[in-house]
Amino acid sequence: MATTGTSSTPRRTPGISAAAPPPRRVTDSSKNSSRAFNVVCGVVLGVFAVLWLIPSLWAIKTSLTPNSVSAVGAEEILRHGGLTLEPYANILRGGAIWDWYLASFFTAAVTTALTVVFASMSGYALSRLQFRGRGLVFVLMLAGIMIPSQVLVVPIFQMLDAVSLLNTYWAVILPQIPYVIAVFVFKQFFDGLPKELEESARIDGAGFWRIYRSIIMPLSKPVVSAMAILAFVNVWNNLLLPLFVVSNPELMTIPVGLATVQGSFGQRYSDIQASSILGALPLVILFLLFQRRIVEGVAGTGLKG
Repeated sequence: MATTGTSSTPRRTPGISAAAPPPRRVTDSSKNSSRAFNVVCGVVLGVFAVLWLIPSLWAIKTSLTPNSVSAVGAEEILRHGGLTLEPYANILRGGAIWDWYLASFFTAAVTTALTVVFASMSGYALSRLQFRGRGLVFVLMLAGIMIPSQVLVVPIFQMLDAVSLLNTYWAVILPQIPYVIAVFVFKQFFDGLPKELEESARIDGAGFWRIYRSIIMPLSKPVVSAMAILAFVNVWNNLLLPLFVVSNPELMTIPVGLATVQGSFGQRYSDIQASSILGALPLVILFLLFQRRIVEGVAGTGLKG
């Protein structure tokens, strides 16, 4: 007669492997440490935000203070309670700032469009084409990022003078089209795109340019937006190159115009600050409208799919 006994085989819970570790329970200590970490991060970010905000508030307060008060010193600016728009009226009545806006918008828009086109083409070629010297080209491109643009101002001036382009919009536009960082970012983004899409298009008879135009670029809208905004800001804020290659007041960009204002206004600190705020205002609006696209485009370059 067979003896019945308790089986030594461990009882398994349905859906859970016997070899699997027990599920971790979120303890109170881990919750408290996570909460403390968030509080510390919030405090640090708040401190840095205040440190960045103080100069901006000071600039706005100075621009709304009469020139007679701002010329006395910082203590008088803080004590003065009245606000005035006279510095802004002085700048806008002068009329020159409208020419600076026009020159800056034109040069920045044209340069940005050409930069995105050529940088995306270069990045796609480095990402997909196999040719002799490809690695050397990439290394030289990275080396170009490390060369300060100020070093190239004199050679650029001499070349523009040789082809009679000084004191033209092209003298500001052409040297700024090669934006090496944009080429690198485009290449990194294209490396993350699946090649199966292009192979399917080639089977259907699409050529290299058709694939680039109809498949790759529509998929690259986030990085195109990010690089376009960064290139626009880079051209808008560039002072050194336009200062060297342009002497016609009608062709001066915002930074060059602000430099002339600071040199001619003397002790009119409020007017100088008002002109600086008016020059930076379009970029502030641009970042507020497209900050999400900038983050998505730059973050997307690190995704590999």
